[in-house]
Amino acid sequence: MPIKTSETELKHLVIAWLAIAFAFTLILRRWHTLDLITIFAISAVTVGLAFILHELAHKVVAQRFGAWSEFRMAPQMLLLAIFTAFLGFIFVAPGAVMIFNPYLTRAENGKIALAGPMTNVLLAFLFLGLFSLVPHGVIGLIGTFGMTINAWLAVFNLIPFSILDGKKVLAWNARVYVLTFGLAILTLFLSRFGT
Repeated sequence: MPIKTSETELKHLVIAWLAIAFAFTLILRRWHTLDLITIFAISAVTVGLAFILHELAHKVVAQRFGAWSEFRMAPQMLLLAIFTAFLGFIFVAPGAVMIFNPYLTRAENGKIALAGPMTNVLLAFLFLGLFSLVPHGVIGLIGTFGMTINAWLAVFNLIPFSILDGKKVLAWNARVYVLTFGLAILTLFLSRFGT
């Protein structure tokens, strides 16, 4: 089944990706002496991919269950991310995948929610592999930062609170929740001590 999208969704994805990459460029330049273009590229590959692929994972699984689903950026939240980055910290909530299907079951909702954080876990291990192959220079930085940001995103999104993914996963299946949250914590541990 092909993934359905629209021109509006593609535009929102690109704007959100660029805004997130720019916001994290402002943060990363405080820690590194690399030129701004290199730091922007690192941000786009690590943080940008982490957020965008997380959201697209929700979309793909939702469409597999017959739901209409498209990403919509949150312009005010993107501006807030850039504003806070200028202040030296960052708050990022770039938008979300809007899902509509009145007949989704609790299990289907749980699986849609789980797809995002598990995508971040997979990305974290891919970035760890990259770091293992090339631990130095810009590639090493991409590897270590990519693993860290994806591990943090997985753990944060699996917190069973409010609109976060963890609440829907726990409502669906407590055993799956404990296993996946444990995997996310392990990934975060590896990102802190394995690189």
